[in-house]
Amino acid sequence: MTARRPTRQRAALTEMLAQIPEFVSAQDLHTRLAAAGSSVGLATVYRNLQALADDGEVDVLRTDTGEALYRACRSATHHHHVVCRVCGRTVEVEGPPGLNTWSQRVSDEHGFREVTHTLEVFGVCATHPVG
Repeated sequence: MTARRPTRQRAALTEMLAQIPEFVSAQDLHTRLAAAGSSVGLATVYRNLQALADDGEVDVLRTDTGEALYRACRSATHHHHVVCRVCGRTVEVEGPPGLNTWSQRVSDEHGFREVTHTLEVFGVCATHPVG
């Protein structure tokens, strides 16, 4: 992890993320920061989110449409997520046994290096009626 210079913008972003339990888009974070009186540009939000993700301080997940959503990482260990498609409620869970071995084997077979993986499970949480 690279030591990064603390900035006012990063502090504002980190503080805002700590207050939001669900995954949110960079645009939503930018809007919330502006509403709170923080003058952080959208490009700065994206740049800082990427740096925070690289440092393991935020979780990132991709929606079906490919949009990146962010949330303050609440676990110090490798984990995955179960996410409600209706309200965004997210639960951190451990991956199935053997997932790391499988992902490394498949990557090796196809010549990939520096392998990482994510596993996101999407559904509807119990607070929302189905049907």
